[in-house]
Amino acid sequence: MNETKVAFDLEKIQQAIIEFGFDGWLLYDFRGLNVLTLRVLGIPEHEAKSRRFFYFIPAKGAPQKLVHRIETGALDHLPGEKHVYLTWQQLHAGLEKILSDQKKIAMEYSPKAANPYVSRVDAGTAELVRSLGPELGSSGNLIQYFEARWSPHQWQLHLEADRINRSAFDMAWDMVATSIRSGKTIREMDVQNRVMKYYADHGMTTYHAPIVAVGPHSGDPHYEPLPGKDAEICEGQFLLLDMWAKLDVPMGVYSDLTKVGFVGDGVPQEVTQVFNVVAGGRDAGIKCVKDAFAVGRPLQGWEVDQATRDVIENAGLGEYFIHRTGHNIGQETHGNGAHMDNLETKEDRLVMPMTCFSIEPGVYQEEFGIRSEINVFIDADSQVHVTGGIQKEVLAILG
Repeated sequence: MNETKVAFDLEKIQQAIIEFGFDGWLLYDFRGLNVLTLRVLGIPEHEAKSRRFFYFIPAKGAPQKLVHRIETGALDHLPGEKHVYLTWQQLHAGLEKILSDQKKIAMEYSPKAANPYVSRVDAGTAELVRSLGPELGSSGNLIQYFEARWSPHQWQLHLEADRINRSAFDMAWDMVATSIRSGKTIREMDVQNRVMKYYADHGMTTYHAPIVAVGPHSGDPHYEPLPGKDAEICEGQFLLLDMWAKLDVPMGVYSDLTKVGFVGDGVPQEVTQVFNVVAGGRDAGIKCVKDAFAVGRPLQGWEVDQATRDVIENAGLGEYFIHRTGHNIGQETHGNGAHMDNLETKEDRLVMPMTCFSIEPGVYQEEFGIRSEINVFIDADSQVHVTGGIQKEVLAILG
């Protein structure tokens, strides 16, 4: 994860606390377990403390710090009154003092663990806070408001990453076509390695090599080619490429795309039929986002998933769509904002301006699996931008 310190803007945080209906926000961490708190408070992960700390931001008034005597300076970079504890009894008493008269506060908590991406506070700590009087609510929207939104500069970084990533696809398709036409053997790992070199040569970085999946391997959404276990790419086979990377610069954000091709001068009808269903679901998800923002209607992530999923289920292929529709994108491929999910979780966080996410439905069968992935960015004026290039048909790689 990126460890660039973020600016702490108390006024904006307090405005958001009020906007989302809380009396305050209690940020807590122990040994780096709550990376979301560290992000909001501008604490690099390698500087996570060895003792518990709490930082309470009320909707109005000065924040309150509760830190251990061994680490009294843990939150000195932040505004507010400091309280120091040594014993567990003093910790409880300090929390009780800080939270007196608070009715509803936000924490990195999700009722019934509905959203594990937000659930960073352990059950015991949640019990302790409740025992002191406040009702707990999820800080999910607060977290993404301050951690998942991009700056205008990051949007420009994404556009450049998108340009390079799309050119990497062109390079990969051409590599396959050239090898097949010349009679040379080409394997999944050959393509994967060449893409990684292409990224390095163009100032890009990624946490993991791309997915290059031929034939039945494409039916596994998380297939990973491994040395000695990858497959040869041959004429007459279906090929899926899922490739993600970002510019290797501070605050860089990802481009994450999936495109599909067939190693031939034409595409079999059965492949085209499945692709058209997947593409229809993808386009329904995009339309759901555009329609909501066009009229200023609040949109939750689960709605995008359902709009996409409905198309695939209505086509009789719903049982083969075995993952969420999309994920938030940021400095990590899978970011900390709202996901497009009504399968694994019911994502009730809002789709916010200045955030980016994927829409990537898939249908995974024994012979082949098809996924089509684009990225969506909502700008500050609520305009919806689709990046990655919308694939309209399966590429005939030798055509």
